[in-house]
Amino acid sequence: MKKSLLVFLCGLTLASCTPEKATIPGYVDGDTLSLAPTSSGVLASLTVREGEIVSAGAPLFSLDLADLQAKADSAAAATRRAEAELKDLLKGERPEELEVLFKQAAQAKANLENAQKEYDRIMPLSKTGAVSLSRRDEVITNLDSAKARAEEVNAQIVAANLGARSDKVEAARANIEIEKAQHKQIVQKLKEAAPTSPKKSLVLDTFFQPGEYVGAGQTVVKLLPPENIKIKFFIPVDQVTTIKMGQTVLVSCDGCPTSYPARITHIASESEYTPPVIFSVESRDKLVFMIEAQPTAYHEALRLGLPISVSLEAGS
Repeated sequence: MKKSLLVFLCGLTLASCTPEKATIPGYVDGDTLSLAPTSSGVLASLTVREGEIVSAGAPLFSLDLADLQAKADSAAAATRRAEAELKDLLKGERPEELEVLFKQAAQAKANLENAQKEYDRIMPLSKTGAVSLSRRDEVITNLDSAKARAEEVNAQIVAANLGARSDKVEAARANIEIEKAQHKQIVQKLKEAAPTSPKKSLVLDTFFQPGEYVGAGQTVVKLLPPENIKIKFFIPVDQVTTIKMGQTVLVSCDGCPTSYPARITHIASESEYTPPVIFSVESRDKLVFMIEAQPTAYHEALRLGLPISVSLEAGS
């Protein structure tokens, strides 16, 4: 992109451009999306080509999923096995009462944790006067009530002579959550190993071919959504007050069949010296402001790195 910027011949002052229609040199830039798998493997398929437009949700590529799919199936089976073990533990003289008690214990524990968090948050504030005394008393009461409820439910479990089984049941419940989390993680990796386009985009580049090994985090496809295309140009400090956010400018380029409207979306808050890749001898010591504008529609001619000319005479 730097080489393309060296073609700027107009400088950065409007006076140096043609008197009939003042223009400012700039270039096409854009925020690209790099799609990469989070796991490594052999690239099984590549379903897009450089230069084509893909719709949102379109498949891009896929690693060989056999190993990940086997892990996902194994994790699903482990979850079912853990659930069966819990069900077996709950079998007994009073399975319904046991289940209710454990649900109540879990709820009481959650309420106690929330009450403790609120107490820890409010008490320091009460010492500075940031909260009222009534609010302080309220959180103290809530914490005491939550503790009492938790103790009550635990006492009911002990009274029902469930103490010997409660630890096993709790461990079985925890094991189910662990297995579910592992299964969810593997399923997510499966999705990331065969991603789809997050939005309608231009395929800028592909970096691997089917059969090649792709490391975790290595970009396979680079996309450019049309709305991420932007025009960048630099305007002298003495002319920055002549433009405003939302103003429409016209963008033209060598070989372009027409000029394209773009709307200013960003005006730098601070000035900078003319970037080294675009200054001329006359403009290298000038302070400029970087401006960004977004084309109002997608145009195939506006490719990344393309040198363009911006006319500020399009109005607002």
